[in-house]
Amino acid sequence: MSQVEARLAEHGLTVPEVSAPVAAYIPAVRTGNLVYTSGQLPFANGELLATGIVGTDVDEATAAAAAQQSALNAIAAIKSVIGDLDKVARVVKVVGFVASAPSFTKQPVVINGASELFAKAFGDAGVHARSAVGVSALPLNSAVEVEVIVEVRD
Repeated sequence: MSQVEARLAEHGLTVPEVSAPVAAYIPAVRTGNLVYTSGQLPFANGELLATGIVGTDVDEATAAAAAQQSALNAIAAIKSVIGDLDKVARVVKVVGFVASAPSFTKQPVVINGASELFAKAFGDAGVHARSAVGVSALPLNSAVEVEVIVEVRD
């Protein structure tokens, strides 16, 4: 078990199996010392944790928990490419998408679910640059989607 996985276990979390793609892409790709994940939806045990529009169908806390699950799925995608999560030198950038009602403006609070997870998993190396974007709809009616770029070392 990597140190990253041990830190997650301290919070009662485990890295899941990598989610199967729902279209024509792969979960993550490495180029040089960077790993880019595809957008990760909040799948847990094959089911989406939150569907619908945040601010009408989904509350902020549920959406933040879904963002955390999306981040866990991103970590699984990274692990599928590099094997050992302790090779992650830094979480560089996180982009979070929130399916939002027109009046909902707390996208940063929702995506904190992902950002806080990366800090728990990777410590200081998990603190990152970020965008939190409201959108009208996401694939499969998901409430959130998270993608990440990490720097790795060999």
